[in-house]
Amino acid sequence: MRLEGDSWREFFDAFRDYAFRLETLPVYGVASEDDEFRRFLAGEPRPDAELADSPWLHRVRRFTASGRRVERVHVVTPPLSDYLRYEMEWGYDFNIVAGEDVRILETDAPAELPFAVHQDFWLFDDTHVVLMRYEDDGTQIDRILLQDADVSDYIARKDAALRTATPYEKYRARLNT
Repeated sequence: MRLEGDSWREFFDAFRDYAFRLETLPVYGVASEDDEFRRFLAGEPRPDAELADSPWLHRVRRFTASGRRVERVHVVTPPLSDYLRYEMEWGYDFNIVAGEDVRILETDAPAELPFAVHQDFWLFDDTHVVLMRYEDDGTQIDRILLQDADVSDYIARKDAALRTATPYEKYRARLNT
């Protein structure tokens, strides 16, 4: 079943314990980020006040204030793309302050990781999987809720990713040295 617009937001917001995201792409084509990304590439200073007030961060704060967790692991292959540097400096820096647990798994050989890294997904409460499908350029195609799916493989991927990834703050500090 496709999840779009309000139905996606309502589904997402209904998780009880945690929402986990596995990201695998070096670039995501998000139209709402185009202006920010251009500003980042132009070397403009990061607009901290503007970025800290995003709707996503308000949601993350509400989730964490209610005792729910939002977790993310992004698998990256060096060197980091311009988009990944933007995503970290103008995104993840704020996500962690809002309460999201962001981790980075850097690898030269994604195929050698202890779990399959072939598609982005969200896993909710060890119960529901939503596949995130993208074009080659990172433009999102759709979100598909897997119905009546065996989620055990996705749970295993989540557990392995969280176990092997580096907490974002530690990864970012290493990049800055």
